[in-house]
Amino acid sequence: MTDETTGFCRDCFSPVPDGAERCPACRRPRLLFHPEISSLTIAHMDCDAFYAAVEKRDNPELRDKPLIIGGGTRGVVSTCCYIARIRGVRSAMPMFKALAACPDAVVLKPDMAKYVAVARDVRALMRDLTPLVEPVSIDEAFLDLSGTERLHHASAAVSMARLAKRIEEEIGITVSVGLSHNKFLAKMASDLDKPRGFAVIGREETLSFLASKPVSMIWGVGKALETKLAREGITRISQLQKMEEHDLMARFGSMGSRLYRLSRGLDSRHVEPVHETKSISAETTFMRDISDRAELDRILWPLCDKVATRAKAAGLSGST
Repeated sequence: MTDETTGFCRDCFSPVPDGAERCPACRRPRLLFHPEISSLTIAHMDCDAFYAAVEKRDNPELRDKPLIIGGGTRGVVSTCCYIARIRGVRSAMPMFKALAACPDAVVLKPDMAKYVAVARDVRALMRDLTPLVEPVSIDEAFLDLSGTERLHHASAAVSMARLAKRIEEEIGITVSVGLSHNKFLAKMASDLDKPRGFAVIGREETLSFLASKPVSMIWGVGKALETKLAREGITRISQLQKMEEHDLMARFGSMGSRLYRLSRGLDSRHVEPVHETKSISAETTFMRDISDRAELDRILWPLCDKVATRAKAAGLSGST
């Protein structure tokens, strides 16, 4: 693909002229166009409805059914397929609300050992492209493909499209890709075109793209900060783009600096393959409320033992 080419086919990876509606080579319509498509190298890849996708892969009878991965009436939804999402089910939703929204859903308990094994296979394919793979969670990761163009004889965009197709064919699940010039925007892009999507945010469009978005789309802005910003009359990123950094820091402390930078699409973080472990935890969900201290002690001990075992295996000790 030449530097002048701004589009390619996501199925056969052939260059596609601007304005085409189908690939001249394979006649398929999954085309990707962007004026900076050959120069962007930071990607975020996210598996689509990961747990549910793995279960549907392994049981074709579930393919056209709403599927929820979770457990018990007092549990929460770990994830759900897109059919269930259309019915109003969301991750982290209490199970009783999810089943009220989608009473005909099939509910399966999570099989974490299986999901970890699939995630390991996906990550191995990522590392075939670049050693700079930074896992974010079991089903998503950042990739830095800078300098890989000569190795793979393709732009980072084409390499990521090939990777997405390879995961679909060899592992049997689908992924969505975001491509940009930094991690913040790559992560944001991967959420724009789910499932089986591929979205690009270029340098030239960064400010205009962010301007219309709600402040909640900024990494680190949770409900509490969103409410605090709203009390100040700030609901859109465009408002933050008009403010000075020292003013934002005076109002919001160190978070003000982050708001200033990310509202302008500035993110200097590198893709880091290795992360220091910040915490180790274990948890359970009760089917009924428990207030008896002795019973809680019996439940707490094996959770503590599980955390201690993991910490010992990793050669770690706690600081609190």
